[in-house]
Amino acid sequence: MIDVKQLIKELDLEIVSGEDGLSNIIKGVYIGDLLSWVMAKLKEGDIWITIQTHVNVVAVASLGEAACIIVPENAQIDENTTEKSNEQNIPILRSDLTAYELSLKLGPLVD
Repeated sequence: MIDVKQLIKELDLEIVSGEDGLSNIIKGVYIGDLLSWVMAKLKEGDIWITIQTHVNVVAVASLGEAACIIVPENAQIDENTTEKSNEQNIPILRSDLTAYELSLKLGPLVD
């Protein structure tokens, strides 16, 4: 198993917020954008990949005890979202890769 800090190095991810959660251990990956669906499916320790960037994603990640959130395709992230991420110690990371490209690279790291 790896932690978020190692994940950042492996995938060259940008740390946007939530730096106090970089030691969170990663146990799996979940990709989804429909918040109600993600709330039902996200598991503790999952990396959550979503294009959603409003403050509610932090609440969903917190409920599901996600290790971190990765926002693909360099999407812009609301300031309220980064502030809430810092409060909740849930790292938000950003990548220029698509969700699909990220999932391909995550497979060998998380299995």
